[in-house]
Amino acid sequence: MSDILRGKVVAITGAGNGIGREIALLCAAQDAAVVVNDVGAKPDGEGKDASCAEGVVHEIKQAGGRAVANSASVADPAGAASIIDAALQHFGRIDGVVNNAGILRDRIFHKMSMGDWQAVVDVNLNGPFYVAKAAAPSFKEQGGGSYVHFTSASGVIGNFGQANYSAAKLGVVALSNSIALDMERYGVRSNCVMPFAWSRMTATIPTDTEEGRRRVERVKAMTPAKIAPLVAFLLSDASKQVTGQVFAARKDEIFLMGRPEILRSMHRDGGWTVDTIASDLYPAFKPSMGPLRRSNDVFSWDPI
Repeated sequence: MSDILRGKVVAITGAGNGIGREIALLCAAQDAAVVVNDVGAKPDGEGKDASCAEGVVHEIKQAGGRAVANSASVADPAGAASIIDAALQHFGRIDGVVNNAGILRDRIFHKMSMGDWQAVVDVNLNGPFYVAKAAAPSFKEQGGGSYVHFTSASGVIGNFGQANYSAAKLGVVALSNSIALDMERYGVRSNCVMPFAWSRMTATIPTDTEEGRRRVERVKAMTPAKIAPLVAFLLSDASKQVTGQVFAARKDEIFLMGRPEILRSMHRDGGWTVDTIASDLYPAFKPSMGPLRRSNDVFSWDPI
C-alpha cells in the first residue's frame, strides 16, 4: 500500500457506511489522519446514532491509523463547522474535505412535500456549502487544500421521482465549480465525483418490476470500495493540477464528464419576435435538441 496521503488530514462526511466508510478506510491506509463524520441517520435522514462514526474510527485505529469521530449534522452550520474544528483540534490542520453525506426522500414531483424538498436540499446542497465554507479559511491561509464533492447521475443527467435530490446534486456541481474559480489563486482545488455503487442509498431502488430487479443486480456488482481510489487521488498532491472537473466512477470504469457546450446559434438582424422564433429559429434548432434522459439511458451498458 502506498502512502500518497502521508501527512494529510482529511474530513469525510457520511463516512459511517458505504462509500464514505470505504474512503475513510483507504485514506487512513494511505497514512492520512481522518475525521470520520456521520450523524448515523437512516437513508431518509431520520434518526441519529453516533456509533456509526465511532465504529469506523475503531476499525482505523485497530489497523494502526489515526482517526477521530464526529456525529454532527452537515445540515447545521455549527455542526458542519465542528467537523473542521475536530481536524484542527486533534491533528492541527485540514488538507482535504470529502462532501459525501446525503439523504434520499424520493417522490414523484407533484406529490413531493415541502418537507421532503427542504430536508434533502439541506443535507445534499447546504451541507457541502457549510462544510466547505468552514474549511476555506484554513485552506486559504496555508495556500492549498482539496475539496471532493459527491454529485449524482440523477442531477447531472436526470431521473424519475428525485426533483429534490437531482436539484441538490446538480447544485453541488455548480458549487464546486465556483469554489474552483474563486479559490484557485490560493492553490485550492475543487472537484466532483459521480459514484455508481451499491449502498444504503441505492438499496432504496424499487424491485417490484423486472427492470428494477435487473437494475439492482447491476448495481450490486459496483462495490463502494471501487469509488475510494479516485477520491484518494483527488485529495493527494498528485492531483494538484486537477480542479473544476466532474468524474464518474462505476466498477472498474472512470469517466470524465463533459461541460455544457453551445450546440447551435442563430442571428437575426433587428432581433427576434415571437413569430420569427416559431417560424425560423425553432425549426433550425429542433434537430439539435436532446431528448429527456435518465442515467440508464446514458450508461446503458453493464458495468465492467
